[in-house]
Amino acid sequence: MVSDLTKYVWFNGEYVLAKDARVPITTHAIHYGTSVFEGIRTYWNGQDLNVFRLDDHVKRFRRSGQFYDISLDFSDSQIIDAVTGICRKNEITESCYIRPFYFVGEYGINLHVTKDAPTNVAIFTLPLGDLFSKDGITATVVSWRKFSDASTPPQAKMGGNYLNSIIATQEAKRRGVDEAVLLDQNGNVSEAPGENIFIVRDSQVLTPTIASSILEGITRDVVIRICKDLGIDVAKRDITRSELLAADEIFLTGTAAEIIPVIEMDSKIVGDKKPGDITKKMMVEYSKIVMGENSKYSHWLTGVY
Repeated sequence: MVSDLTKYVWFNGEYVLAKDARVPITTHAIHYGTSVFEGIRTYWNGQDLNVFRLDDHVKRFRRSGQFYDISLDFSDSQIIDAVTGICRKNEITESCYIRPFYFVGEYGINLHVTKDAPTNVAIFTLPLGDLFSKDGITATVVSWRKFSDASTPPQAKMGGNYLNSIIATQEAKRRGVDEAVLLDQNGNVSEAPGENIFIVRDSQVLTPTIASSILEGITRDVVIRICKDLGIDVAKRDITRSELLAADEIFLTGTAAEIIPVIEMDSKIVGDKKPGDITKKMMVEYSKIVMGENSKYSHWLTGVY
């Protein structure tokens, strides 16, 4: 169902009604997952609408396609203008989610995708509140492993990559928990289906390195910077599965999820079964930044109006 926030979309350089943005069933991406996407948050503070870390999202947007020689035939500045423009076109005055994506169009069944393959680009907005409860969620390590750099680049936000996330989520839901955690091919903690993971042990904040097949998340980077600003010890290293069970706190980070406490892992209570002190601090500081209340990070906000 199309909401007022998705009435208009940006499609191949033009604003069109969502119902008119159509592609043929022979679209290559439908058959082979040759699509690139980003998830971006925009925040309304009662007076201003700001897109959070738009430049960084657009850089990753282009870089993801470059792994596969999929061309984004618009400049970064054009995409940035389109993102802010679609917010204005839909007259958005609430915090929401923005989904830009581009994909290989009609290219037959040819698997040899090159820079000359035709692509389409679209951007739409949709309402999105809290993806998970900010009071805390349950999680479990699933049997499926995160794909590794030996098979496909984890740093590319490709549509096809997220089949791994879908099957992991399905297993977690069958077990009756809120979210999955995947291990990497070496048995170390990788990430959740759509979020990076952090643990707190003895007041130190830990998160896996990119060698554990994680996506180098933008919200992950925000948390690392917050920790450094507040003088909290933070490190990137391998995290074993058993450390999840020994953690004082666990939280997930992602653009859609924001910062989410994990209060139960593999049926074991984490901490006091409520958000821990460091997790709560990250949540508060993150909110201040995205709402424009921390001038140090005002450069991360792109104003719409």
